[in-house]
Amino acid sequence: MPTPEGLGSGVENQAFAQLNPRFEIPALVHNDATIFDSTIILEYLEECFPSPPMMPTGPTARARMRMIEEVCDTHYEAINWGLGEIRFFARGDDALRQKLYAAAVEQVGHMHAWLETLLGDKPWLSGASFGWGDLCALPYVTMSRMFGIPPAAGSRLEAWLERGMNRPSVAQTVAEALAVIPVMETRAQSVQSGSFKRHYRDHRLEWMIRSGGLQVVLDGLVNENIRFTDLARFATWKRDSSSGD
Repeated sequence: MPTPEGLGSGVENQAFAQLNPRFEIPALVHNDATIFDSTIILEYLEECFPSPPMMPTGPTARARMRMIEEVCDTHYEAINWGLGEIRFFARGDDALRQKLYAAAVEQVGHMHAWLETLLGDKPWLSGASFGWGDLCALPYVTMSRMFGIPPAAGSRLEAWLERGMNRPSVAQTVAEALAVIPVMETRAQSVQSGSFKRHYRDHRLEWMIRSGGLQVVLDGLVNENIRFTDLARFATWKRDSSSGD
């Protein structure tokens, strides 16, 4: 679904809040089902549309894909999110931003080394063909590159990234993401005023504290420009109208 009006601008969008009680993208409405969380959405789509399959068939290979997704959606996502806090929302002073960026550069290097090890001599993280693992890793590697931290020149991961970018679906999705950057670069003042609140959940909060940005969190609490998951939203969440399969 397209980005709901106002989401990401600090404007409350009650219609979208009814789709995802976490009040964050993504959410999927399909037939009578309302589904949130990217992992659950991917699994749902794989089950609804099994051909062509994105997951391999064997249990070990499938577990490997799930591990790639888990690490990318937690540890890697948090690094890119932290880079966004620095670049777009001007968290901390110059010295702290430099410290956080240096930590991000080191950590992205670890993620790239891990992905390159998993890639080995195969063309794709999923094996011989593009699949689940590539789908889960590409958004984060492309975003790190946008922040100035690409895969090492001449590395297998760099070649993998270029193969991915040559796929029309990947190129289109990346282009759509990059098109949002000019808007994001205008939001620093909204953060300072408190009208824009960034979601500091689980691994994002861990990343900021672990990387030396505890003061960012403390300032965000004082200035009320960070937020956490509001569990009260779950009490009024719009459930799907079906009782089961």
